[in-house]
Amino acid sequence: MRKILIVDDEKIMLRIASKILSKEYEIICANSGAEAVELFRREKPDMVLSDLLMPEMDGYELHRILQEQSADAVPIIFMTADESDESESRGFEIGAADYIRKPLRPDVLIGRVRNIFDRFEQIHGLKEAASVDQMTGLLNKAAAQIEISKLCETSDGVLLELDLDSFKLVNDLYGHAMGDKVLIVFAELLKEQLETGDVAGRMGGDEFMAFCCKVHDERTIFKKTRLLNGRLLKAARELLGADMKISLGVSVGAVYVPDESRDFTTLTEKADKALYKVKHFGKHGCAFYGEEIFDGAETKNISQTQMLLGERDGKSKAYVINFDSFKAVYRFVSRQNENRHSLIQFTFETEDEEDREKFLTSLTENLSRDDCMTQYGREQFLILTAEPELFQTKIKSAAENLNGELTIEVAEKF
Repeated sequence: MRKILIVDDEKIMLRIASKILSKEYEIICANSGAEAVELFRREKPDMVLSDLLMPEMDGYELHRILQEQSADAVPIIFMTADESDESESRGFEIGAADYIRKPLRPDVLIGRVRNIFDRFEQIHGLKEAASVDQMTGLLNKAAAQIEISKLCETSDGVLLELDLDSFKLVNDLYGHAMGDKVLIVFAELLKEQLETGDVAGRMGGDEFMAFCCKVHDERTIFKKTRLLNGRLLKAARELLGADMKISLGVSVGAVYVPDESRDFTTLTEKADKALYKVKHFGKHGCAFYGEEIFDGAETKNISQTQMLLGERDGKSKAYVINFDSFKAVYRFVSRQNENRHSLIQFTFETEDEEDREKFLTSLTENLSRDDCMTQYGREQFLILTAEPELFQTKIKSAAENLNGELTIEVAEKF
C-alpha cells in the first residue's frame, strides 16, 4: 500500500484529509514542518500532502528541504485556503505536483492523488526515469547532486552553476507556458555544450548545474558561455518575437576541481560566490571563483522593453494600470521600435498598511506623467520610465522614513 505523509498545523484538517485518503493509502500525519522532515526521513512516504501556510516552516520551505534530502522524486501536493494566483504559481514554479484549495472535496482530492500516482508511475517506471527532470530531460536536482558529487570526488574538471538572467520577466510578461518553452530550449542548448562524460541537471526554476570533465582552461568555459548566451537570445526571439526586448541570457559561476576542493558542498558554495559576482556586475558572462569576471560575452545588456504612452489627459501623475493591461501595453509598445523607456522591477516590503499607502501615494504623485506603473502581488511593482536614474532617486525618496524594505530587482536601461 502506498504511503502518504499529510502535513498541517490544524488538527481538524489532518483528520479530514486522513479520513478521505485512509481507505486507499497508508497515512502518516505531522503537525509541523519540522515533524514532517523527521517523518519523511524515517518513513520514506510515496507522496506528501502539505498545507502551504504554516508557522515556523511553510510549505515552500518544507518542499525545498525534502527535495534536498530525497534522492528520488517524491510528489508533493500543496493545499491552502489562499485563493491568490501568485501562491499557486510559486508552488508550481518550485516543482509542486499539484495544488488543491481548502475546503477539501473528497472526490477532488482522491482524484488528484490517483492521477499523480499514475503519472509518476508512467514517468518513473524505470530507475533511470526517476532521475530525469520532466520538463527539460536533464537530470533532476537530486540525481544531479548525486552524479556531480561523484564526479567531484573522482574526476578533474570544472563545476558550473548556471542561472538565467531576467527569466522571471518572461513568465510575468509572456506567461509560464512560454517560460517553460524557454527553459526547454536552454536545456537543449546546454546539452549541446556537453562532451562525453559531462553531466548537467536542472536544480529548480531557472537554475542549472553542470560538470565539465577534463577542462583545465578558462577559455573553454568562456567560449561555452558565449555560445549559450548568443544562441539563447536568438532562440528566445524566435519564440517570443523579434521585438522581444527582455535582456535574457545566462550567468555562469565556475570552480576548478580538484584545485579548489573535492568536497561537493564546498565547491558549490564557491561556484555560487562566483555566480553572485557575475549577476551583480554585468550578467551574461562567466567568472571563476577567486578571479575577475570575464567580460567577453557575445550578448549585450540590451533594453528590456519600450514605451510610447503618448498624450492622455491633463493629469501629471504616473499612469497606473492593472497587470494585464500593463502586459498589453508592453507587447504593443515593444513593436514600435522607439527605444525611449526602461523597465524597472522593484519591491517594497512592509507589514505596516499605512506606510504602504504612504509609499504608493508619494511614488505616483512624484513620477512623470509619461511613466506607466503596475502592481502585481502584494509588494511587487513594474514601471516603464524614460528617466531610470531619476526614478530610482524618487523611489528611494518615497521609501524614506517608512518602515519597509525597498529592493530594486531589475533596473536596465535602453
